[in-house]
Amino acid sequence: MTTHFISAEVDLRNTAEELHSAIEIELQKHGEPLRWAVTDVDVDRQKALVEGYVLVEASPVAA
Repeated sequence: MTTHFISAEVDLRNTAEELHSAIEIELQKHGEPLRWAVTDVDVDRQKALVEGYVLVEASPVAA
């Protein structure tokens, strides 16, 4: 297993719970979310920039 650093943009939501869910879903596209943080918000575009780490299973090595 390896960790990968991910940056992603997500749409701002009406509630904190909806935003949290949207962030988790976006990060899960890349692996199992370990930790993340909202690092910037673009109010004009209604986007949040999220940076985090995901855990990815290593591909089996062919011998």
